[in-house]
Amino acid sequence: MKEDIAHLRKEMDTLRTEFRELKQTHLDVNRRYSESLITLRGLTLHATESAEKAASAAEHSANCSERCLVAAAKAASTHVTEAAEAAAAAASAAAQSAMESAASAASAAAAVAMAVAHHAEDASAQGSAVAADASKNAASFAAKAVMLSNKAAEFARSARNHTG
Repeated sequence: MKEDIAHLRKEMDTLRTEFRELKQTHLDVNRRYSESLITLRGLTLHATESAEKAASAAEHSANCSERCLVAAAKAASTHVTEAAEAAAAAASAAAQSAMESAASAASAAAAVAMAVAHHAEDASAQGSAVAADASKNAASFAAKAVMLSNKAAEFARSARNHTG
């Protein structure tokens, strides 16, 4: 009987030790999970902000292309070929910038989508929607910048043809 009780106590001590270890493991996993959630929230926030800034940069590039188009048109109408070509080159550079901004916005939107995939949370889902919208806007501005750049190049060609 004493041996049975001693054996049961030994078993009970083993179970207590295992339970303590399991509890500590659970606390460690929970702490790491919480830290991961905080990190994902931060990444989502930064990626969303990045997408919005990229869309804004693409919009500025499109506006620059529009101004370059006006400059190229004026230069072409007054037969200032070099100015028309410079304006067309500036419009082309602005269009390239807009396309890179659109790519950056798309990349940020993808990063947010990955965060949402790993952590389904309202803030992440909202960030993903904002980033996707910013990416769409950036692509639209990039397309506008390319179109304006092409028109500016047409004015430069026209000016060259009239002076050549």
